[in-house]
Amino acid sequence: MNTRENGPDQEPVIRDKRKIDPETGKARETAAGGADEQAAPADGAAAPGGDIADDLAERTRDLQRLQAEYSNYRKRVERDRVAVREQATAAALAELLPVLDDIGRARDHGELTGGFAKVAESLEGVLTKLGLSAFGAKGDPFDPTVHEALMHSYSPDVTEPTCVEIFQPGYRMGERVIRPARVAVAEPSEPSAAEEGAAAKAESPESPASPAGPEAGGPGSGSDDN
Repeated sequence: MNTRENGPDQEPVIRDKRKIDPETGKARETAAGGADEQAAPADGAAAPGGDIADDLAERTRDLQRLQAEYSNYRKRVERDRVAVREQATAAALAELLPVLDDIGRARDHGELTGGFAKVAESLEGVLTKLGLSAFGAKGDPFDPTVHEALMHSYSPDVTEPTCVEIFQPGYRMGERVIRPARVAVAEPSEPSAAEEGAAAKAESPESPASPAGPEAGGPGSGSDDN
């Protein structure tokens, strides 16, 4: 203790002047209260810690959600960039298809010779590197999604709609069809009228033969009254 007793009738001597009330000059009775006030924050120290943990968990979830949104954004931007690039390339290749048609006609007529042949081969090589490819050949099954039928006929030589003539080849870039192939289509020949009649007769049940003689009620079947 900071007090010293000199006798039963003497006032205690206070060594710590911070505990002396300046108005009354007596010792302050706040030791117990101060201890309680100092203990109170210690008892409630767990509450701020719990709030910090909850706040940290919430901020972590926000960061994870933001990171996922940014990743999806990057994927979407890259996908759009690829689509725009493919669309621009397809538009440029479509403008060059008439040139390829002229080169093909010159090759068919034997006019693709000399330096012109070298230029044509170089152009076709560059377009092939860009993903351009031709399609459409005689004997291919007719596919309305990639073929444009300009003529239609029947033929006994086919068993399904078939491309029998290629008027203009088609071109695609990857899975994108830039121009459909223009073709003549033949279907299996229709059966003739005689064949249809024979088939119908073969499928129908045979009718029973009409009985002849008196039992059938034909001529002479009646009784002779004479």
